[in-house]
Amino acid sequence: MAASQAPKKAGVFDIRLIIALLIGGYGLVLTIMGIGFTTEEELAKAADVNINLWAGIGMLVFAALFMLWAKLRPIVVPPSTDGESGE
Repeated sequence: MAASQAPKKAGVFDIRLIIALLIGGYGLVLTIMGIGFTTEEELAKAADVNINLWAGIGMLVFAALFMLWAKLRPIVVPPSTDGESGE
């Protein structure tokens, strides 16, 4: 019966999804800060580059790529071979 079990996917416990969630959260905060809360004084300090906005967009792209990677190539957990059948 153990040989007929279909392999399971890691799903929510895939570390790539956890990383994507964390990086995406920080990216969203930085993007909002860059769009709405950056002053001209802060831009002058950064050579007229909105660092928060660009870093936030970069982090959102990175998170999207991680989520795409996890969706296209899911981690398959092999069936247990130690005699545990769940009964």
